[in-house]
Amino acid sequence: MGNLLGSWRFKEPSTVEECDSTWGSDSERDEPAAEDDSGISDSVSPAESDRAAGDPEDASPQLSESPEAVPKMKRSFYAARDLYKYRHSYPNYRKSWQPNEYRNLRFYLNKIPLVPDGIYVEEILTKWRGDYDKLEHNHTYIQWLFPLREQGLNFYAHELTQDEIKEFQSTREAKRRFLAAYSLMLDFYGIKLLDKSGNVARASNWQERFQHLNESQHNYLRITRILKSLGELGYEAFKAPLVRLFLEESLCRNTLPNMQHSALEYYVYTIRLPATRRRLLRYARQHYRPAHAFLWGPPSKRRGGVGAGGSGGAGSSGIRAPAPTPEHQRRGEESTCSSGIIVSSHDAGMFPDPAGGGLKGCTGLGFSAAGLEGALTMAGARGERSEHNKFISL
Repeated sequence: MGNLLGSWRFKEPSTVEECDSTWGSDSERDEPAAEDDSGISDSVSPAESDRAAGDPEDASPQLSESPEAVPKMKRSFYAARDLYKYRHSYPNYRKSWQPNEYRNLRFYLNKIPLVPDGIYVEEILTKWRGDYDKLEHNHTYIQWLFPLREQGLNFYAHELTQDEIKEFQSTREAKRRFLAAYSLMLDFYGIKLLDKSGNVARASNWQERFQHLNESQHNYLRITRILKSLGELGYEAFKAPLVRLFLEESLCRNTLPNMQHSALEYYVYTIRLPATRRRLLRYARQHYRPAHAFLWGPPSKRRGGVGAGGSGGAGSSGIRAPAPTPEHQRRGEESTCSSGIIVSSHDAGMFPDPAGGGLKGCTGLGFSAAGLEGALTMAGARGERSEHNKFISL
């Protein structure tokens, strides 16, 4: 604990733009701009965050004749900063003076139990699978199954260290159990792991479990932790297929509408490779409704600039969206979603429309964006985090 203290050697970013390098090395000049993608966007700074509270019902701005009536949606600076630190391996990390006991590795070798419950990992893997009540209501195991280099809510759990990560990645037994733990949680969420490449699909119990997941939003924090832990322990490639599936289910199929905001604000940004994040966000931007409220696209200056006649993409500074034309509305009403259910690591990276029943991009979405999971709700100055990010590590 105390490993993440600040250091004079590194100046932490102070804005969302400084935290987000997704579009920094990319230009969309060769790509056609989305017709309805000239949206409302702004970044939330620490000084502004205590003034950025609102009711979740206000998360979907209603265009009116008066531009002043359109609220400005903002991304969370605290979420962006947290995920920036994660993606950059905690640049102000300070090594602990305490001896490294490798407690996470020893737990996965079934040599010590998790604390405080005294349960060994093998018991969890063999006896808890399918026990959804236990997986839902026990809040101490998740920090042990998916360790991070940051402190979570279980203060008995130990942070990963770089030396321990190296040992973990070279220990076959620990890696085998870690993948079993990942499969256990996917089953809890109604998803199945298809292979050792990280490909995922709906499980047979997906309807029941998706309904639960849509209503049990504390699991969104767990998923953020799981994604982070995958990256720490050598399974970075497993993230994109899972994130892609969540984007499709929340944006296209409307099976997880409450997950929209978490998937875009958190899950995408656990992925370290900017090119993969860009592909996921381009896919999401095509299907997000209302399109003008999409916050995660490239800044307008990278899309020709508003002054140059280019549309101000999400990430632009407060450009207000034009009212959708009747033609745009008709297209949205007539469009339909895809029927594929499998997400592969290749699909998540390249997003093709594979012939023969693979995952295909949906062309529209007709549901309301009221399920943005509090897109406008930011934490106060005391908390210095958004509601999701407040306990992002669980």
